[in-house]
Amino acid sequence: MSRCFAVWILLLVSVFAYADTPLLWNQPASRQHCPTGNDALWVQTPNGNACMRYFSAGNLQAAPLVVVILKGDRVSQIERPPESIPGNTAADQRRQARAILRQTGLPTIIIARPGTYGSSGNHYHRRQAEEFQAIDAALDAIKARYGIQRFILSGHSGGATAASALLATGRRDIDCAVLTSGAWGILERAQRIRQRRGEAPAPGLDNTGLPHPWDPLDHISGIAADPFRLILVIGNPQDRTTPFDLQARFAAALREHGHRVELLERPAVPPHYHDLKGNAGITAIHLCPQRGYATKAGISS
Repeated sequence: MSRCFAVWILLLVSVFAYADTPLLWNQPASRQHCPTGNDALWVQTPNGNACMRYFSAGNLQAAPLVVVILKGDRVSQIERPPESIPGNTAADQRRQARAILRQTGLPTIIIARPGTYGSSGNHYHRRQAEEFQAIDAALDAIKARYGIQRFILSGHSGGATAASALLATGRRDIDCAVLTSGAWGILERAQRIRQRRGEAPAPGLDNTGLPHPWDPLDHISGIAADPFRLILVIGNPQDRTTPFDLQARFAAALREHGHRVELLERPAVPPHYHDLKGNAGITAIHLCPQRGYATKAGISS
């Protein structure tokens, strides 16, 4: 066996081994834990550096349109050993991206929110401006790395809040946003949850216990005008986690500001009626406008 071939085999083995290594959670930004390659970005935010992980499927190079997935809150996972967290390897996350690619026909990227699935940061500090700034910087860096033209955002729960925050930064490269069971009216939501649990009032605090959450409902004026873009707000009226009337309030505010929006109801899983049945956030992507782009893309290895 030639020396070059042996080196290639060792490199290939190390890549596959790395893909199955459990991802770290709630870690500070560290070059040591921010691997060079096609699934990590070292970005700058107003509060410093961040390592943002992402996991993709399909051909991203010069892609005219890419689906970006932002997952919901994962608070119950934070204290668990990384090896016991479901789907907590790069290989697992890429498999999920490939499944979405097969369903939508579009190249797909899952961006790990700060503090989750290998991205640096503190997931306890979600819904603060710092979380959304890091995700926005990651999307800019991904766009520049591959020469991507435009995006469809799809987010569930806290991921829907994050996706709507990206809209509110004034981005002009989003053709569609599919927002399922999102959290808006954040302080009012937190107060309702405390009241339902019989807890003492805590005006001004999110249910994270932190003040000053960055609520996209308060920043709708920052969303760029785009008569082509469609925003889908999807939920269930019985949702006990993110009240549907607050989702409807967000949709109404979007409409009042002249944005093209649809409020849709979908069946959900009891008893909380928060997780929608039938993978609603992905299946709704077919409702998105696509500016004439082709919808088929090859699956990456």
